[in-house]
Amino acid sequence: MHPNSSHAKGPNIRASTDALPAGRLPGEKPVAVIDIGSNSIRLVIYEGNRRALTVLFNEKVLSGLGKGLARTNRLDGQAVESALQALARFRQLAEHAGVEAIHAIATAAAREATNGPDFVAAAQAALGQPIVILSGQDEARFAAEGVIAGFHRPDGIAGDLGGGSLELVDIRDGGFRDGLTLPLGGLRLRDLSDGDIAKAQSVADSHVGACGLGGQAEGRAFYAVGGTWRNLARLHMEQVGYPLHVMHGYEIATPVMDAFLGAVIKGDVEKLPGIAAVSKSRRPLLSFGAVALRSTIRHLKPSVIVLSALGVREGYLHGLLGEEERARDPLIEAAREFSWLRARAPAHSDELVAFVSRTFATLGVEESENEERLRTAACLLADIGWRAHPDYRGRQSFSMIAHAALQGIDHPGRVFMGLTNYYRHEGGFEPGIIPELEALLDAGLTQRAKLLAALMRVTFPMTAGMPGILEQLRWAQDPRGGFTLVVPQALGALVAEKPVSRLQQFARMVEKTLRLEVR
Repeated sequence: MHPNSSHAKGPNIRASTDALPAGRLPGEKPVAVIDIGSNSIRLVIYEGNRRALTVLFNEKVLSGLGKGLARTNRLDGQAVESALQALARFRQLAEHAGVEAIHAIATAAAREATNGPDFVAAAQAALGQPIVILSGQDEARFAAEGVIAGFHRPDGIAGDLGGGSLELVDIRDGGFRDGLTLPLGGLRLRDLSDGDIAKAQSVADSHVGACGLGGQAEGRAFYAVGGTWRNLARLHMEQVGYPLHVMHGYEIATPVMDAFLGAVIKGDVEKLPGIAAVSKSRRPLLSFGAVALRSTIRHLKPSVIVLSALGVREGYLHGLLGEEERARDPLIEAAREFSWLRARAPAHSDELVAFVSRTFATLGVEESENEERLRTAACLLADIGWRAHPDYRGRQSFSMIAHAALQGIDHPGRVFMGLTNYYRHEGGFEPGIIPELEALLDAGLTQRAKLLAALMRVTFPMTAGMPGILEQLRWAQDPRGGFTLVVPQALGALVAEKPVSRLQQFARMVEKTLRLEVR
């Protein structure tokens, strides 16, 4: 029977904007941020304003409002028309997506241009609501909030490069100091230097050198925010053949970045190796973004450059959250949401977290705070690949986890969680699924992934991935030596060759004598 026949059997799916799809979190109302920047106008719709943000829709228009602003003090007429058209379109898209609230913000170009008030009035009419004009300090504050939202306990200087300005702010101890704004956005720097790269470097050095943050990032990170810097990082990834094309959390050692920026500044952008990875519309400002970043890292002296996909937009929303929500770990929150959306039984994932915690505590498996976070998230994600064909569950789980839009995790952490769940499905512990990605892990994390996967492989044949069993299992010290995993009499039939053999595989890895018995 043809699948489109009226007699075909299948789930009753209604194509309605009122029906919540199964792939969406219940109880969440989409929120949108419309960011009116000096170079681009962007709409981002999020599934809801939560600790772990998930993007439903993202679109930008490179209107170039700030083009020529340094010379004329006015917004370009064609750019204004382009921006207003984009805003009208974005309003309709947001309304169609069922957005509960639109947060419209504008930055340097709109606040500094002499015709800025006229543009803002027209933009508010196009959107049908007020626009918040951010000060330079506001931009720095929300950039810092974005970095805090996106990383686990960040420590360093955040720098947000837009078209009109560069905001710098010091982040430490869960908070941040007052930020500052410099007239070094890509468009502004190009205008101030009349397109001369050597002059642009002199302008950037003079501003950054006098900003008062000299040496403040020494031994710490510099968190790079902004589209031009992300595209520079994308170009670097392409040139070095980096295997994990996830921008958030991409790290580059400062000497390596300095040499790379020098090559971008000196070369013809269109002839740079790997330039095809950067959209043509973004290329004209790459050299000026490189100048701003090179000056920043030479004066602030960070040890590493870390790319952040979260910035002012996400920071603005993060600032609206309550204290309890802000205190949550974005990695754990995102992993729990993945489990809820994809696992056979999310409650089993929570029980797995608790069972592994008890097991590690009993057997004396030591963990750092970050290793515990990664282990918890990996357990929550342990069953998200169950719908795949059995031959591909491991690979699909690895890919989903390594490439997911997660926050609060670095690239080695992504590979650790993906590899753990690959091993959990495949059983073999030999390297080789994607050697170039596995190379991002050190030997300690690789062994820890195998250990955790081996314990997961004990649990699933005992539970069928369903809750209610793991919480009944307990560890007891065995007078014969080692430890026994005790199964209650009512569940005795679950003890069979497969879980016993898998427990012995785990025992060899943890170097303990372990038994599985019914009592």
